[in-house]
Amino acid sequence: MLKKYGLLILGAIVASASLISWAGSQNGMDVDFVQSIPLFALCTLLVFCIQWLAFIPAVIVQTEHFYDLVGGLTYVLLMALVLFLNPVWDVRTIILTCLISIWALRLSLFLFGRVSQDGSDSRFDSIKLDFMRFLIAWSGQGLWIVITAGCALAAMTAEQKVPLDWVGYLGISVWLCGFVIEVTADRQKRQFKHQTIKTTPFITSGLWRYSRHPNYLGEIILWVGIAIIALPALAGWQHLTLISPLFVIVLLTKMSGIPLLEEKADERWQDNKDYQEYKATTPVLVPRWSTK
Repeated sequence: MLKKYGLLILGAIVASASLISWAGSQNGMDVDFVQSIPLFALCTLLVFCIQWLAFIPAVIVQTEHFYDLVGGLTYVLLMALVLFLNPVWDVRTIILTCLISIWALRLSLFLFGRVSQDGSDSRFDSIKLDFMRFLIAWSGQGLWIVITAGCALAAMTAEQKVPLDWVGYLGISVWLCGFVIEVTADRQKRQFKHQTIKTTPFITSGLWRYSRHPNYLGEIILWVGIAIIALPALAGWQHLTLISPLFVIVLLTKMSGIPLLEEKADERWQDNKDYQEYKATTPVLVPRWSTK
């Protein structure tokens, strides 16, 4: 299917990114030395150029080892570009830059370290062998970056700066909550994998006792926090960029995240009674807080 509709899928990815770029550029500043191109649009162009350039050596040697690392570094480069070309460094811009850069560096280095130790990422076992599927994966990462960072970029590149108020501080608190959950869940699972003695082949301790995917829960929460911080600075069509946390939710719960991991776990432990009990009693994402 991807071979037949590959170009259409690529076109849809670029069109979606272009739509977000257009919306985020409204009421935003321009870059004068590039024929007055909107700064948001320049960021979008940079994102896809980086992904496509990185795709070239990746497809030649058929490796996914630096896929996540490139994604994380792209976020950081975006933040640096906006700061460099932004004539006004307001508090909101600085905070968004720091929060997104911290998250991106932490996650990309964690994932890069994991794939380096494991030797491969099973998500790419068949994808990296197919030129079009691999190109779509790299282009999809570009779309992921543009949409997730979209509301933050719109707020940071807005011509009118809005002072940080209680809404911004609320967003920072939500981001911190999500970040702590994600980091803790990743660390607990990594430590579990390196344990020499295990009572079960899958993790059921720590945050994983309350959710089968607490790392994804943290990911969703922190992007909600970013959207809350950005919200007061948005105007008009820029509000379309608030699709960011909704996109993260849909992608992680319906497409590439949880469904793939659940399918893989079901195949691996379908005859394991402990796993069946764990799955039946532990929510897939949001914990159930018992009053008993």
